[in-house]
Amino acid sequence: MSDTSREEETLGAVREGGDNPAEKDPSDWVTGDEPMTAPQRSYLDTLAREAGEEIPADLTKAEASEQIDRLQNETGRSTE
Repeated sequence: MSDTSREEETLGAVREGGDNPAEKDPSDWVTGDEPMTAPQRSYLDTLAREAGEEIPADLTKAEASEQIDRLQNETGRSTE
């Protein structure tokens, strides 16, 4: 593969107006309505315990991601 063809190859358009084009809103995820993953469940359990909260165990991937973001901010574990 030449350097020219690498520069032309694309997979997705960059969203305008977003802070980080690599991050999608969980509500836009194609698989967002699937059950949360095992790693999400484990991390969410850790965060919820630290925050002293109870979170439903039947969240979707998108819902779990939103709860993780919220709890990271509350517990000071935010990566931002």
